Amino acid sequence: MIDIAIRPTPEQLQAWIEAYVPEKDLFFLRAEDISFLQKELTGTLIFPRNEFFSHSSYSEIQLVNSYTYWMIKKDAAFVIVAPSNWIIALNEEKKEYLLKRQVELGRGMTGPLSLFSRFGNFPQEYIIEAEGEQHVVMQRALWESLPNEVKEVMLCTIAQQYDAWDAKPVPSTLPAHLVPYANTFATKSGANCLAATLFAISTEPQLEEWIIQEWVHDQTFEEKLRLASYVKTEDSFKGGDVVAWVNDSGVVQHAAYCIEGDLFFNKSGQIFINPWKIVDWSDLEQNWEQFTPQVYRKM
Repeated sequence: MIDIAIRPTPEQLQAWIEAYVPEKDLFFLRAEDISFLQKELTGTLIFPRNEFFSHSSYSEIQLVNSYTYWMIKKDAAFVIVAPSNWIIALNEEKKEYLLKRQVELGRGMTGPLSLFSRFGNFPQEYIIEAEGEQHVVMQRALWESLPNEVKEVMLCTIAQQYDAWDAKPVPSTLPAHLVPYANTFATKSGANCLAATLFAISTEPQLEEWIIQEWVHDQTFEEKLRLASYVKTEDSFKGGDVVAWVNDSGVVQHAAYCIEGDLFFNKSGQIFINPWKIVDWSDLEQNWEQFTPQVYRKM
């Protein structure tokens, strides 16, 4: 089956532009960095790592996704929370030091200059040398200074590093309540694969449509499957089944809904740039090969 191209609407792109770079800047530090920056920290809050990651104000999904919390290295001991104008006032030495540390610690919204150079020239102060390569470190002040058309092209380029903008055509057998979502994008972050799968199996979609926009975790997912009379089976999947991929501890990492044959309704992440789309089994098998697939069937 030939893939088709998919693309977000202009309204969705504008919503992405407004949300992609949060209004507050976050900077991750090693323990030894505090003394170097100590005289510059007026106007900021400094969080120990554990307190920051357990703080309700900083667990909001867009912050998690934009700054890729899951990629932050374990030796990040502190987090600076600052208004967007704080970094502008730093001298060049300390600004370069701070931005370089963001690349080293795996913070989101950083990337090789080679990826972004096609969009024009970036201010040199946001380009740093790290790990033998020049990197752009995106901050709110830099984002606000860019023309809207540059932001749009940048986001489209970034998005396609996560998920190719192609999909299988919508089959005629797709349940009617999934048709509005198939091969489309979300406006905001949060909706994930487990929520998409639970909505797919809904017998009362008019009451449960809100669920597809949720960030569902593994235990909630498994309980909802149980309540819907889905049980594990050793059989090969068929239309109407759920396939979940589990790690070595049996924790669900991903799930998708089988429409028919090898076609699935799937969402590969909780970021707005991950579309709900129709994929075939070979795509899922390749993308989740490090985990074990488990079939659930309604009994």
